[in-house]
Amino acid sequence: MTTREGKLAWTLDEIPDLSGRRALVTGVTAGIGGHTVLELARKGAEVIMAARTESKLTSAVDDVRRTLPAATVVPLICDLADLSSVRRAAAEAASYGPLDILVNNAGVMATPNRRTVDGFDLQLATNHLGHFALTGLLLPQLVASNGARVVTLASLAHHWVRSVPLTDPGEPTGRYSKWIAYARSKLANLLFAFELDRRARQAGLPVTSVAAHPGYAATDLTRGGLRIGGRTPVGTMLDAATRLLGQTSAQGAMPSLMAATMPGLPGGAYVGPGGPGEVRGPPMIVGTTSSARDEQMAAQLWDVSEHATGVSFPSVRGGGGTG
Repeated sequence: MTTREGKLAWTLDEIPDLSGRRALVTGVTAGIGGHTVLELARKGAEVIMAARTESKLTSAVDDVRRTLPAATVVPLICDLADLSSVRRAAAEAASYGPLDILVNNAGVMATPNRRTVDGFDLQLATNHLGHFALTGLLLPQLVASNGARVVTLASLAHHWVRSVPLTDPGEPTGRYSKWIAYARSKLANLLFAFELDRRARQAGLPVTSVAAHPGYAATDLTRGGLRIGGRTPVGTMLDAATRLLGQTSAQGAMPSLMAATMPGLPGGAYVGPGGPGEVRGPPMIVGTTSSARDEQMAAQLWDVSEHATGVSFPSVRGGGGTG
């Protein structure tokens, strides 16, 4: 198969041998995260599987071990909506040594107006702030691998908004729209991914940061929002349309896998499906909105995120270590 640009499509066969490399993937109990783990492990990587629910995580780990008996997978409890859990998880993950691949995959979508234990909007906390903190806390392990790749999962939904809130995320502002909140969290994912890459390059760190999106994939995200907030006519129709028209979770994981493993992928790249509208198709480098490349907004969001989480990245400002 070829992409819309006439190039041969990237396939799983192009994932290099990952023996001796260590990866951490968040949100592994279903969908894209589970398939990402499976393919990384199939190529020989040791994979730390992070999720917030112990019973579901145990089941996911068991599934990988049944499919790939020789795989090395390690469970890690991490609730991205709880910064104390993120800190505990990062400390445990750091104990395993250098980290070659970090896939910030976990997320929630279109949840009702709920605040986390830290006082943040649930979607912003889970999708952005938790991953921001986790990445910062694991930065020494990423640097130690001398060539790490950080992949942050975004969404086509980032096209729906032009900005992210740059005030204290602990202070609610205005009327809450669950879809706008989701879109803003996904724009935040891109702003963070690209800003991390800029700062790492400026500091001369051996860390590359990229982003990916799954297109229109039939994952557990929509159903998760329905479970939390209850079914609405719009939500029910969206869920049905996703199941009918969306890519499979395995297909949705392809951009993540290309972003995580393709040799020579440039920092700041964004990978998504190569078909019309980027809703499905083989993965390729795709474009973003101008807002996602807004360096001033990215720098402001970085400062807001450091203040909100209490996690700093001094080494990407020329210092050393993380707070």
